[in-house]
Amino acid sequence: MRANRDAHDIQARIMTESCGVEPLSAGGGWMVDESLFRLLLDFEIHKAQRLRYSVSIVCFTMERYAIGNGEASAASIAEDIARRLRGTDAVALWTQDRLLFLLIDAETTHLPTIVERLTTHLRTVGWSAGGSCYPRTAARA
Repeated sequence: MRANRDAHDIQARIMTESCGVEPLSAGGGWMVDESLFRLLLDFEIHKAQRLRYSVSIVCFTMERYAIGNGEASAASIAEDIARRLRGTDAVALWTQDRLLFLLIDAETTHLPTIVERLTTHLRTVGWSAGGSCYPRTAARA
């Protein structure tokens, strides 16, 4: 357990010093930009190939009219979802209505449950999601 915390602290320090990205307070996942998300995805796929674990990516799309009605912004939804992720996971705001989640060691069979847990509070926002998991349903990043 101590090793995991130390590894997370080192990762946090590297990310903060190199690109100014910090984990959200009170635990949770990482809010990253598109370029860092691509880098993390590539890094995790290579690591998963060596260490033989799964990496999942979920594309989460929100209905445009629901975002613009003043009830929620895509950025606030992304931050809220990032708080609900594990410290190893990341979320990126890809476009104004699309989020991407990088879920480390999450199998395809668990994705519906994970997405449901992350979205139980989104009652007023219409959304859809799809996911893929390396190595089960995706051969490469």
